[in-house]
Amino acid sequence: MAEPDEAVLFRYLNEIGIISALASNRFERLLPGDLTLSQFTVLNWFIRVDTEATPGRLARAFEVTGGAMTNTLKKLEGKGLVLIEPDPHSGRQKRVTLTDAGKVLREQAISDAFPLLRELAEALDIKAIRQQLTHLQEVRQYLDESRYRTP
Repeated sequence: MAEPDEAVLFRYLNEIGIISALASNRFERLLPGDLTLSQFTVLNWFIRVDTEATPGRLARAFEVTGGAMTNTLKKLEGKGLVLIEPDPHSGRQKRVTLTDAGKVLREQAISDAFPLLRELAEALDIKAIRQQLTHLQEVRQYLDESRYRTP
């Protein structure tokens, strides 16, 4: 008897979660200086998604509280990696942008991970991973878009 679709999807997402935890732990140990994984992901968001954002938009994107995001942004600002300025169109909003130092540190973090990535490339079938990447992007896109719909 075939495994129900729901069970297959649970196992699939469970594997992704475990992979994420294992990879995140290894990657965080490679981050330069005192950069944390949560700080890196914010720097990476600016490269992947948009050049500026409000703290609220970032909190929603990362599904964390406004206070948690504000704390992360203040630490990044203290390191000179982001710039937080008043929004010229709103007296209450702030606008966050990535600094040149933030871009450089993000690139350094990725470069520092190359030995780990090389190790994975040698141990795994990179051709199969390339093929799976499209499917994983579809899953991520669906989950990202569906979080704004009510259940």
